[in-house]
Amino acid sequence: MSYTDTRFRCANLVLRFRSQSKSQFARRLRRFLISEDGPTAVEYAVMLALIVVVCLTAISAIGTNASTTFKSIGDQLGGS
Repeated sequence: MSYTDTRFRCANLVLRFRSQSKSQFARRLRRFLISEDGPTAVEYAVMLALIVVVCLTAISAIGTNASTTFKSIGDQLGGS
C-alpha cells in the first residue's frame, strides 16, 4: 500500500467520523457502556496486576533468601 493510499484511507475515516450525528455517537457510547466487554477487560487487567504483584513479592523474597545463603557460604569459606 502506498503512502497516498494510506493518506486517503485516513482522510476517509476522519470524514466518516465527523459526519456521524450526535445521536449515533450517543447510541454507540451507550452500547459500549452496556456491553460486557468493558468490565471483562477491566477484570482481566486487575487480575494481571495482582499476579504481577505476587510474582514480584515472591522474586524479592527468593532473592533475599539466596543472598543470605550465599553470604553464609562465603563466610564459612573464609571470604570477607
